[in-house]
Parts: sequence; structure tokens; C-alpha cells
Amino acid sequence: MAAGKRWKIMRTDVLHAVRLARLDLTLVARNTTVLFNVLLMPLLMAWLFTQAQGGVSVAGVPGPVYVLTGVPGLMLGFAVFINLVNSYTSRREELVLKRLRGGQPSAAAVLGGSALGALALFLGQVALLGVWIRRSEGVLPSNVPLLVLAAFLGVVLFALFAAAFSAITPNAEMAQITVLPVILIMMVGSPIAFPAGEMPGPLGTISNLLPVTPIVKIMRSAYLGADHFSSGGGALSTLEQWTGALPSLGLLLAWIVAGALLARWLFRWEPRRG
Repeated sequence: MAAGKRWKIMRTDVLHAVRLARLDLTLVARNTTVLFNVLLMPLLMAWLFTQAQGGVSVAGVPGPVYVLTGVPGLMLGFAVFINLVNSYTSRREELVLKRLRGGQPSAAAVLGGSALGALALFLGQVALLGVWIRRSEGVLPSNVPLLVLAAFLGVVLFALFAAAFSAITPNAEMAQITVLPVILIMMVGSPIAFPAGEMPGPLGTISNLLPVTPIVKIMRSAYLGADHFSSGGGALSTLEQWTGALPSLGLLLAWIVAGALLARWLFRWEPRRG
């Protein structure tokens, strides 16, 4: 009986999460500014990066291919982090989160619904990027399951970060300022355009420890079927890709634990004002 009740509660939460995800995707589609910021802005930045890397070889692959297979790390900042900081903050200040929390859905369903919508956006961006890479460079992904796993864990991580950062964001208008330091660090410090090992001195070590770096390394290696966990770029079998990804997956899971603790400690259901 208890197991049946738990299953019913879980099923209800899943249905609520899916409804919230569909609502979020509808709102994004109707808002031209949000649609541009979360969907088109990263693709525009990817194009600018590829122009800077044209004709250059990086870690054994053409510069544009290297950049495009690393751009999903930047997309996480827009489709997930910025999007959800805005969503969580505006809903908190408008008492939407409070009303949802007081109803049937659990906290996980309320927050997970928005994260599920962000996951759909992110996977859509990755699919568009895959079409771009196929048409321009003739390259298809080598290890789709590993690619999807890294994408899923990346969305989980940045959804947790978004929940934590929404707590220090007074309103939706201030969200663009709150998220700016994180986006700048992702753009400058993550190995999108060049390997972390090429950064001078301790900057390379810092880059390797950033939360977005293991995501970029796993997705690039899974897409190209090559060792981009280091700066080598040598070909890897499917099994070697999985074993090579283990240190990056371990670091990523450690960041997810840290993000979960931060979100639990900081996240607010009530408006910040009195």
C-alpha cells in the first residue's frame, strides 16, 4: 500500500514537471527577446568563434570543428543558467513559486519542470549544432549516449546553480547583472576555442577545475571520438571514450553535489521583499 502511494505521488510529480516544462517552452517561444538570448545568441557567438579559428588546426582537428564541439558548454550558460535564473527569480517575486509549492507538486517537481524545459532547449541547440557541423565539416557524432549523458548532467548542474543564484537576484531585471560574472568566466576560462593546457601558468589548472570544463571535454571527445580530455586529440574507441571520461564525470558529479548544497542552502520560495 505504501509503495503504491509513493508510486502515485511520483507519477503526479512527473506529470506536473512535464506540464511546467511545456509551459516554459511556450513562454520562451512567445517572447522574442528571450528566444534570441537563450537560443540564437550562443549560435551567433559560435559563428564568431569559428571565424576567429578559420584555417587553424587545434589538437589535431580544424579550428572551426574544435570550437563548434566546445560551444555546448557556452550554450549551457544561456539556455539553462540565464534562462532559469530569470524564470526562478520572476516566479518567486510574482508569488508563483509560493503558490506552486503550496499545491500538490513537490519541490523537486516545481524546480525540475523548469529544468526539463531547459533540457529540451539545450538538446535542441545541440541538434542544430550537429546539423551545422555535418553540413559544414562533414562530421557526425561518434558516441551519442556519452554525448547525451554529458548534456543531461550539464543541465542538472547549471539548473542547480541557477536556483542558487536566483536567491541573490532581487528581481528579473537584475538577473542579467547577476549572471554576468559566470558567463564571462565560462567564455574566457572554459576550453571552447583552445585546450585548457595551453593557458599560461595556473590559469590552465583553474580552467580544468571549472564546472563547465568537464562537460566540454566529454562532449567534444564523444562527438569527435578522440582524446580531448587531454590536449592530445588521438583517436579513441567507444570503450576508451567511456573510460577516458571517468575523471571528468567524477569532477562533474562533485560539482553537482556542491550545486545541490548551494541550491538547498540559498534558494528562496518567498519574495525577497519584506
